[in-house]
Amino acid sequence: YHNRDDLTAQHFLPASGGHLGSRVYRTGDLGRVRPDGRIEFLGRDRELLVPAEADLRHARNALEDGEYEWACFAAQQSAVKAVKAVIQALGGEGWGHSVTILLGSLAERSDVPEELLDAGRRLDKHYIPARYPNGFDAGAPTDYYTRAEAEAAVRDADAILGFSHGEVG
Repeated sequence: YHNRDDLTAQHFLPASGGHLGSRVYRTGDLGRVRPDGRIEFLGRDRELLVPAEADLRHARNALEDGEYEWACFAAQQSAVKAVKAVIQALGGEGWGHSVTILLGSLAERSDVPEELLDAGRRLDKHYIPARYPNGFDAGAPTDYYTRAEAEAAVRDADAILGFSHGEVG
């Protein structure tokens, strides 16, 4: 960054093993040097948890603002993104929007506690009705959601995100 030493220091790190004063760009990629000297790309798994964390913050804010349907939906989305990050960290690809299905596929490769599978089932019930104005036969989604449901959804998403942080490392 020309004439911006602060941005240069933030985005470029001193290169280990390079020439004196050389730097490398911070990409967020994870990698390792293989015994043959080649660099192996490992992904951006930790970075995938950032949107999950943001969605959980949105869920908490919606809960405090009394927007219970949105808190439930954002909590479900947080859990989806968190589980997808774990699946990718294990070398897989997570597709779809069901926490239950994603956790189920993860259970084939990792030890997923039964209470998290139950949390995923509860969260998935908020994916469609909380999201769409015609998710119910009459009225708006906001008419159907309670503070207690939103609090439970936020707790469930928080538990899944905590598990995901432990799996991704």
